[in-house]
Amino acid sequence: MKTPLFFMLVMASFASFAQTIALQSLASGFDSPVAIENAGDARLFVVQQGGAIRIVNSATGAINPANFLTLTNSTIATGNERGLLGLAFHPNYNTNGFFYVFYTRAGDGALVVSRYSVSGNPDVANANSGTPLLTIPHPGAANHNGGSLRFGPDGYLYIGTGDGGGGGDQNNNAQNITQNLGKLLRIDVDGTAPYGIPATNPYVGVAGNDEIFHIGLRNPWKWSFDRDNGDLWIGDVGQENIEEINHLTAPLTPGLNLGWRCYEGNVPYNTAGCGAIGTMTMPLTQYVQNATGGCSVTGGYVYRGMDYPNFEGRYFFSDFCISELGWIAPGGNSITWTNNLSFAGSVTTFGEDFEGELYVNGGGTIYKITDSSLATDDFARHGLRLFPNPTDGEVFLDAPNIPYPAQFRIYENTGKVVVEQTIENTMGGHFVTGDLARGVYMVWLEDGQGNTYKTKLAVD
Repeated sequence: MKTPLFFMLVMASFASFAQTIALQSLASGFDSPVAIENAGDARLFVVQQGGAIRIVNSATGAINPANFLTLTNSTIATGNERGLLGLAFHPNYNTNGFFYVFYTRAGDGALVVSRYSVSGNPDVANANSGTPLLTIPHPGAANHNGGSLRFGPDGYLYIGTGDGGGGGDQNNNAQNITQNLGKLLRIDVDGTAPYGIPATNPYVGVAGNDEIFHIGLRNPWKWSFDRDNGDLWIGDVGQENIEEINHLTAPLTPGLNLGWRCYEGNVPYNTAGCGAIGTMTMPLTQYVQNATGGCSVTGGYVYRGMDYPNFEGRYFFSDFCISELGWIAPGGNSITWTNNLSFAGSVTTFGEDFEGELYVNGGGTIYKITDSSLATDDFARHGLRLFPNPTDGEVFLDAPNIPYPAQFRIYENTGKVVVEQTIENTMGGHFVTGDLARGVYMVWLEDGQGNTYKTKLAVD
């Protein structure tokens, strides 16, 4: 019979396995990556600002020798914040082969969303298939283009645009509902050519541009949908002091005003002609540039992968000038910075693979975001293995070299034993976990000589 002290020690050990955010280098040699996307398989498509889209295998890190697509300076304008900025694959890409890119147009810097198609080679696009769908004039400044585009849970294509630059949105584009700059737009790429307008867009049939879904953005540099619940997360770059993160819960409400240029974060900036603050949707959280060393938020993703259960539901993001990861806990609004990572360059984008694992760039290197604590437990150090981990119904123990009989227990985080079994030999390590709730559990094993080993088990 174990004493209460034993359970206290077990749970103290469990707590010591708190997540350790780390980076695992996947591939290097990229030139100004600005987007990392997937097409529903193991490939990651890395968008380079200069016009090339390259393919890297998320499992091996191997980079294809041929570009998936290359746009030249006859198509795109580059320099400053201009270039090839975004990529999104059609929800039915596997059958129709359509994908969409966002770039600044050669000659005048206008924002263009164009459709392309894959060639007969799945790793190479048809470079001659470009069909511009949406063109947005952009005034003289080369910055504040936005650039991200992606399909929402509703199947429509969402497009994030900057306010056109110029400092302080001097033309008040973000609040102007007859201007597509400083907005989140939504179009139906399967509608009447060149695109259709969803009937629930807020300005359909009334004054305002039909494409607009939300107004009041300054430069939404990276935003994403939570693949688990459809929530929208936006990192919106600040003017002089404040970087903000917006969290909009699903189902999304059309026609929100996210505040710029009336407010920078939740602080008044230029409120001339603006409505009351209560008519606007303020950010979930924000941080002050001078207090953090930040200068430009890089939005990311909510973690919904399977490899690192400690990360479940956490929103990861970064800042161009900090080169650390920030995260927000599920249901929270406070920011925690890692302060222990070393990026070889600034963070300009995040990515999510087809299984929900997350990636981030540091300069020209793509890293996988990992929880290093999962690899430093007693099982790993002594050559023991518990698999599959995560599990969804049963788990097996591989421990051929320990003395038997052995005692095996699984504890929930209250210290309650939820699985207990005596193992007589190497053939007995099979345990049913189908009745356990989703979460992370402590596993304890004592061999026939009294040696103990601890690890974690994730139950999906």
